[in-house]
Parts: sequence; structure tokens; C-alpha cells
Amino acid sequence: MVNIGILGLGTVGGGVVNVLTKNQVEITRRSGTTIKVTHAAVRDINQKRICPTDNLELTQDPFTIINNKNIDIVLELMGGTGLAKDLVEQAIKNGKHVITANKALIAMHGNELLALAKANNVHLLFEAAVAGGIPILKSLEQGLSANQIEMIAGIINGTGNFILTEMRDKGRDFDDVLKEAQALGYAEADPTFDVEGIDAAHKLAILASIAFGCELQFDKVSTEGISKIQGEDVAFATELGYSIKHLGIAKKIDGKIQMRVHPTLIPKTRLLANVDGVMNAVLVKGNAVGPTLYYGAGAGDEATASAVIADLIDIIKGTISDDVLGWQSFEAIPHQGKNEIESIFYLRLLASDEPGVLSDITATLADHNISVEAVIQKQIDAQNNAHIAIITNNVKTSELNMAVKEIQKNNFIQETVKIIHVETLD
Repeated sequence: MVNIGILGLGTVGGGVVNVLTKNQVEITRRSGTTIKVTHAAVRDINQKRICPTDNLELTQDPFTIINNKNIDIVLELMGGTGLAKDLVEQAIKNGKHVITANKALIAMHGNELLALAKANNVHLLFEAAVAGGIPILKSLEQGLSANQIEMIAGIINGTGNFILTEMRDKGRDFDDVLKEAQALGYAEADPTFDVEGIDAAHKLAILASIAFGCELQFDKVSTEGISKIQGEDVAFATELGYSIKHLGIAKKIDGKIQMRVHPTLIPKTRLLANVDGVMNAVLVKGNAVGPTLYYGAGAGDEATASAVIADLIDIIKGTISDDVLGWQSFEAIPHQGKNEIESIFYLRLLASDEPGVLSDITATLADHNISVEAVIQKQIDAQNNAHIAIITNNVKTSELNMAVKEIQKNNFIQETVKIIHVETLD
């Protein structure tokens, strides 16, 4: 028998207890032993739970769990990077394996925690930290281990994907959909981490580290949210044959790694463009296997519990190597700065509808060796202003920014030029 202690008995912790109970026969057959959750640390012992607690010893002091010699494995499911980090460190020093769903903890402190685990001959696993129930980390570490990973592009935050889907399908604005997302429990009261890309950046840092064999580099992820996406952008994207998704993208190009989270236009014909609502999906391109897509629930009690328990079974069966994130050693891989990145871009300009305006704009772009692949112009108001939407060719970000800066100086430009990346996902 393996005794488990859980730190946090909320949505994910409760889901773990429920799945272990519901699938007890299958899990025992797979692991070869009985898994028993004996203790759980909670903030409020009297709070109503989504799982049965009759056979659990509840405590409001989480340190009693990590210091309990009868507990073999600790599940950190409480979140945060303060107390959670202290508890994980102490559990590891006490010789206990730790499984966590805490992407912020791993993205920000994973390097030191993984080193500590290795020094104490225990494992720190975190499949549930990225994309909920989708086994994307195991796929990168094991199933695709023969490949040189060239690109990762993922919808890895369900809240943002729900908002963009509603804006596209129902013509709603951002603020309206955000309120519904909060009412449905998809977004927190403070939605900053979700809508401004921080949550996705945590996850992308983890994905990139496992894909490319480098240290976790959350501070190197270029991050932009979706709060400034307007209905005009969604409509223009649709007319041009694209869908706007909030993507986390990591690429290795010419020996450098780029990591970025931002709104992205992707062709409507791509499978990733049709991942809607709160679902997650990750596209991985390997040099041997080509593109592969992993789709499923990115959050939720039992979906995330599935990933936690998969890690649990791996530890019990002893199938986890002593490597760090599947690599014998890490490489110090240079980071590609934001301005070095080459991309296709979407531009939206509000300009006076006067003769020569469009030619002036395209001439400025041409001066910076930027060609126009598609353009739409529509008059939108009685003041004789028009929205102009442009798709450029592939261009270095620094060149595009210089061109846009020049365009912005013209008196006919009525507001800040909107810039969004375009990815063909080829």
C-alpha cells in the first residue's frame, strides 16, 4: 500500500480522491498496489467538499502532512508560490516524492526544486501543470523523444479561448464575455493571469524546457494578453480567412529559442483554429514525426486529476528516470529577442478616408521591404474614417515596428495601429 497526503482539497484535490475511488480497480491493476489517500490539508475543515472525506484525516496545518513518516507521496494541489514552495521544499528534504499541478511554482522555481529533488533521490512531477488532462509533457518527454522539436503552438488557457470563441461566433465584445466567463467559473474575480497571458506563459516555459532540453526560463517569455482585441479584429480576421487564438508559441530557429504568448491569426483550415470554448490543444512539430496535435480538457476536477494520478502511478511503478525533464543534461540555449522574431503580421489602422492614404501606407511598408499580401478597407463612420486591415509578408519584428512608427506619424491615422502576429503553422 502507498499512503498519499494531499495539500489542498479543492477542485483538483477533490477530483483526485473521486477518481481514485471511481477507478480503484483499474488503478490498482496498473500500479500493482493499493493507493490510499490518508491525510489532506485544508483551509477550513468544515467546508463542504466535492469528494467524500470520511476516511481522510483533515488538518489545517499542512506541515503535519509533509512531516508524517507514514506518508509516502505528497500531492501539492493548493497553488501559489509562497507557502506551496516552502512545503514542497520540505517534503523533498524529508525524502518524499512530490506531484504538483502548480504551473506558476514550476515555471518560477522549478530549476531549484528539480535540483533539490535530484539531490535527495526523489521525484518532482507536474504533468497536471500544463493543459490539464492532456498528457502533453509525457508525450514530449517519452513519445517524441526521438525527435528534434521544431515548434510548439498551443491553446493552453481555456478562459482566453472561451472569450475569443464567443467574440467570433456571437459578435460579442471582450468585456461582456469576460463577465460571463467569471459567472461560469472559467475566470477568477481578478482575471489578469488568464486574459493577460501570464498563466499561458507559465505553461509555455515548462513546455519549452522539456521540448528543447534547457532550463526553465519564464522570464524570457514575451507575453501579450487578449484584453485589447476588438470586434473589428475578429471580424476582419474571419473575412481574411483566419481565426484569432491566444497562442503560446515556442520555436528553435538557428540555434536560438523564441518563446511568446500573444493573440495570433491562424488559417481557419488548421485544426488548431477549430479548438473552441474552454478546450485546450497543443500542436507539436518534430523533425521526424512531423506535426502532431494533442486535444482535450485543459482544466476541471477529474481531467486534471487524471494527470496527477498518471504521475502517481509512474512513481509507484518506478518508470521515472533520474533525468531532469527527460534529458541527461541541459544545454544553455540562447534566447531570441522579441525584435529578432520573423513573422507575418496583421495590421489594423483607423485612417481618414482620403485619396492616397492606402498608397502612402503601402509605400512606407515597401520602404522597409514589407509587402502586402492582403488588404481590406471599409468606411465605418460619418466622419469619413475607414478601417484598413493588412496582412504582410514574413518580416522581422524590428522592421515592422519601424514602419508602423513612421505610418503612425501621419495626420490621417486616427488611433494607434493594431499589430497581431499571423502563424500559418506550416
